[in-house]
Amino acid sequence: MAQQPNDGSGRAPVAIVRPTTSVTSGVAVTQKLVSAAVAFGNLLKGTYGPNGLDKMLYKTNGETAVTNDGAKIVAELLVKHPAAKAFVQLAESQENACGDGVTGCIIFASELMRESGVLLEKSLHPLVLVKGYQAAMQQTIAIWEENSHPVTLSDDAKLRSVALTAMTGTAVEPVGEYLAELVVSAVQHVARRIDEQWLVNTETVRMAKKGTGSLSDTSLIKGIIFDKDLDLEKLPRKLTAGKVVVFSCPLEIEKTSYEAEIEISTTEQWSAFMAAEENILKHKAQQIINSGAKLVFCAETVDARIMHQLADNGICVLASVDKAGAEDVALATGALLIDHVDSIDEQSLGKFESMRVETFDSAEGLRDRLYLHVGDESGLTTIDVCGGGGTTSEEFVRGLYDALNSVAKAVETGFVSHGGGNQHITAALGIREYAESIAGRERLAIEGFARALESIPTTLVANAGNNMLDGLLELRSLIRLGKQASGIDATGKAADLDGVWECSTTALHALEAACETACGLLRVDQVISARGD
Repeated sequence: MAQQPNDGSGRAPVAIVRPTTSVTSGVAVTQKLVSAAVAFGNLLKGTYGPNGLDKMLYKTNGETAVTNDGAKIVAELLVKHPAAKAFVQLAESQENACGDGVTGCIIFASELMRESGVLLEKSLHPLVLVKGYQAAMQQTIAIWEENSHPVTLSDDAKLRSVALTAMTGTAVEPVGEYLAELVVSAVQHVARRIDEQWLVNTETVRMAKKGTGSLSDTSLIKGIIFDKDLDLEKLPRKLTAGKVVVFSCPLEIEKTSYEAEIEISTTEQWSAFMAAEENILKHKAQQIINSGAKLVFCAETVDARIMHQLADNGICVLASVDKAGAEDVALATGALLIDHVDSIDEQSLGKFESMRVETFDSAEGLRDRLYLHVGDESGLTTIDVCGGGGTTSEEFVRGLYDALNSVAKAVETGFVSHGGGNQHITAALGIREYAESIAGRERLAIEGFARALESIPTTLVANAGNNMLDGLLELRSLIRLGKQASGIDATGKAADLDGVWECSTTALHALEAACETACGLLRVDQVISARGD
């Protein structure tokens, strides 16, 4: 790019960037951004809703994944266009904030950009569009909050519906009713009341992939699961209620900080040295036995002699569970992490209700699985996901995580709304009425915002194989007739969806994030590419 002299001297222009750099300005910039945004939205539209189809992702390393999860698809894409990168960041923002709603967020942002392209061709200034979109977003928030419904932690029916809505269209939908109960139970177990508000740490709900059985065999455990083989055959494989001790240090002969040499010249000295070492290990084992613990977890290695002595006393030992595993056991059982065997006391011990070790036949051969049931006092819960292994089980887990995050967010915020695009069409109708009161050009942007909102229910209609216009007109009619719970059902028809709920905050955050991204792209008036493309 060069700056032309304006003095009429005919001097050569001053170059301020490399010749290979391309600069796109004006309408061409907007059209490039709009085209990329629309293409990105079209990529995900077919996966949306209960009738959404899957995408097969073939990675550069040869691995494949089949999914309709928007967050997974976007995360695997290798994009280079600036608008596409903005959409990838948008998806990450939605996933990090709410854990669900990525596909709807991308579709809405894409439709906002599509509407922008049409209006910009009619000579509307980008800042007029931004102002109109922001005004429409404020109206949407007000309408959304007005039409949201309260929900409590004990409202099982609504929370199950939220979970089921999040799982609709995913691989776990066939047994959605059953899995929704598990998800709600898990959230109710880990929810904590702090300062008059419910807080749900979804990190305390773990997903364990069993890799065998059917999806309907999935279960909820108020405790933790370890996929790890026992080191000794004689270790107890079943224990009733007892105490547990968790070590973050190795249970073996302690190594000195400095190198030292010991000179042994006789067999008696050697025997005495070995006997002293044996006594140290026996003392460590005896301290654990005296504590009354029936179960030992160690983040590091455990000397075989200690393990044998503990096994002979009916104590089960699981070694090398790593630091994270030891912390999980401590959180689940209420135990404290012990960094030296001399630190064992009554306060450092945790409690459990039962422990069992089961052996399964897997592709890698026989493997052990330890189930630690802690009970109602457990700080962790685990959903044991059964069904196929590999990419299949990963898709199951993604569907369950979507449901988990939606239910958790609904509990924390205390509000849900009707599903099936109900809130979107209600907001669109309200925004159109609001646009009637606007005299300036912002009105066109506000009406475009309303049309973008309607893309959510029309996508549900289209993915069911029905006519979008017919479905949209019928849904508008139902809402205007006072049937406020109307939406698009699983068959793609407008119907009364009273009893079908979704997390209000998740859907609203998706709209706000999409609006911010679209407004940010509309403020771009020049694209400077050092690559020349």
